[in-house]
Amino acid sequence: MLSRAYSPLQEFFVSDTSFASLALPSALASNLDSLGYHQMTPVQAQSLPPMLAGRDVLAQAKTGSGKTAAFGLALLAGLRIEAFAVQGLVLCPTRELADQVAEELRRLARAMPNVKILTLCGGAPLGPQLSSLDHGAHLVVGTPGRIEEHLRKGSLTLGSLTTLVLDEADRMLDMGFQATIDAIIAETPADRQTLLFSATFPEEQSSGDLAAMTRGIMHEPVTVKVAEVHDASTIAQHFYSVADEASRFAALKQLLLINRPTTSVVFCNTKRETQAVADRLVDAGFSAVALNGDLEQKDRDRILVLFANRSASILVATDVAARGLDIAQLDAVFNYQIARELDVHVHRVGRTGRAGASGIACTLVSPQETYRLERLSDVLGETLTTEPLPKASNAAPFEPPMATLQLAGGKKDKLRPGDILGALTSEGGVQGDQVGKINVLARSAYVAVARDVVQQAQTKLEHDKLKGRAFRVRRIRH
Repeated sequence: MLSRAYSPLQEFFVSDTSFASLALPSALASNLDSLGYHQMTPVQAQSLPPMLAGRDVLAQAKTGSGKTAAFGLALLAGLRIEAFAVQGLVLCPTRELADQVAEELRRLARAMPNVKILTLCGGAPLGPQLSSLDHGAHLVVGTPGRIEEHLRKGSLTLGSLTTLVLDEADRMLDMGFQATIDAIIAETPADRQTLLFSATFPEEQSSGDLAAMTRGIMHEPVTVKVAEVHDASTIAQHFYSVADEASRFAALKQLLLINRPTTSVVFCNTKRETQAVADRLVDAGFSAVALNGDLEQKDRDRILVLFANRSASILVATDVAARGLDIAQLDAVFNYQIARELDVHVHRVGRTGRAGASGIACTLVSPQETYRLERLSDVLGETLTTEPLPKASNAAPFEPPMATLQLAGGKKDKLRPGDILGALTSEGGVQGDQVGKINVLARSAYVAVARDVVQQAQTKLEHDKLKGRAFRVRRIRH
């Protein structure tokens, strides 16, 4: 039973926030040092001591706070490598978040011999997963639907599970996974450790939120809540008045033309609005893509690749769709409206100005939203006022710096990023600094190249053989 009054953080208070102060296995500790992990982030400093002590933990932590390394170290520190059975399970709302988590776990575990980490997600073929499960695993990271499917088939058993992690738990609830998660938990030992991480925090009086999810599955959890603050020196917040709903899009277009960000996210409050706004931006000559919960996985993957490698300048998204995405170097955030939940506004703004880089957050406010602006002022503890829209000096829409090529071959064909880079930059090819991100998936690969040499790069890849084979190459568009 979740007890909101129970908050024994003092029991685990640490004055030394270095990783060296933790009682970690030597292989883990030395690897952390080699990775450059020396000082714990606030969420790590508060959650790692109780997790390492075997306690259940309920933590509020946003993407980029170091939460994955926190529960990852807890999972790996308690692992019995000689016992080749699933001892840790991490549930994530989306495949891309599961992939990010699994990748981080492998980085943390690279100095520990013979640790097998398996990813089980929907949207991927079942056959290879069944084959991998036949060979066993220590840790499994996956999406609720696919994990439940394997449990039903008997291909996955959780009788040896010691730790269950629910990552982005609030988003899993938003996506309707409550019943699926309940079914998975029913297959786990009652004495397991449960770690729950969420970007928003449960309210006891609300019956449909995380408080309901945690009731009965956590035992006297240690509550960790790290306040999210923004550095005013790196994030410039602006609030602009719009006369009515009809003038909102024109205002967004004007702000884009003024700021001309290489990468930006436009947050909308509804799924339907994301597609409508993205379509209107494309019609106006901008490079924009929409991300919402109605997309099929292959379309979501394509959009995320285009945006991550700077081949699409503007991502129009709902808060739910954008959660869990690790978007680095985001130049600007545009709030098409003030978020319905005011703490969500803080999460939105926090996506820009990361790692010391500067960022801009622009919010459009209509007369009907004035009361929300006043409430947001109270939440942030500062006076927020609207300002008139500045005029754009350049009315020409801007293009992203990169374009993306897709190869019809991937890891299954033994392709590696170095093979693609080598082919592109060999005699008659492009310069190394004209090549951007290279993503090699199981059956396909994506490479970003400078927009002005995309045709040259495509011709080079089509005529050169990689691993002794010719692969079909096409340019990916929105």
